[in-house]
Amino acid sequence: MRNKNFWILLILLLSGIVLGGFLGSLAEGISWLSWLNFGQSFGLDSPLILNLGVLIITFGLTIKITMASIIGVAIALLIFRLL
Repeated sequence: MRNKNFWILLILLLSGIVLGGFLGSLAEGISWLSWLNFGQSFGLDSPLILNLGVLIITFGLTIKITMASIIGVAIALLIFRLL
């Protein structure tokens, strides 16, 4: 039962982050909802390239946390508590 709860929580949190980020980007053009897209990006500005001669591997990660994604995570946690 504990393992099932972890996976449900993980799926709900990822859904809250994705849907919140999506709604934040949609609200960017609306003046009174533009605060939903306010946030901070962090990560690698340019990708890290590892050249092994035969194989080239490129690493890159950027995370953008917005107000809408924080609200999405909070709603996901509330839904999880109600389940």
